[in-house]
Amino acid sequence: MAAPVTTVYNNAPKHIDDDVDWSADTIKVTLHSSSYTFSATHEFFSSITNELTTANGYTAGGATLGTKSRTVTGAVTAYKAAATTWTPGAAETLTARYAVVRKDTGTPSTSPVLICVLLDSAPADKSASNAAFTLTWDSTDGVFKITAS
Repeated sequence: MAAPVTTVYNNAPKHIDDDVDWSADTIKVTLHSSSYTFSATHEFFSSITNELTTANGYTAGGATLGTKSRTVTGAVTAYKAAATTWTPGAAETLTARYAVVRKDTGTPSTSPVLICVLLDSAPADKSASNAAFTLTWDSTDGVFKITAS
């Protein structure tokens, strides 16, 4: 399996500066099928399509990121969180191509999207059968990083 590729949505830095408190806000990650078409111009979760349905260990709406922190090293700010795991049941397979991280306001049209992760740069789907489907964020860069210019 090839490495994941993380892309920051165009408006994410604006939202991070203006209305996202990484440590205090509810930040969620959702899984999406290969039918999702990434666009860097997506700004709110209402623009994001093809989220997986509730099945095979996944719950629609995504999982809340835990143990969040923010570290600043020079001009680089890393937004970190604990690994996120979904567990399919016996004889179940969980398959996704993308993960999308957003601030969850409770309303998709006001929930800013921050990053999109292509789970395999091939691109290919990532699957887990009767085993944990885990997103382990980078230990240095975290879920994502932003470099000030």
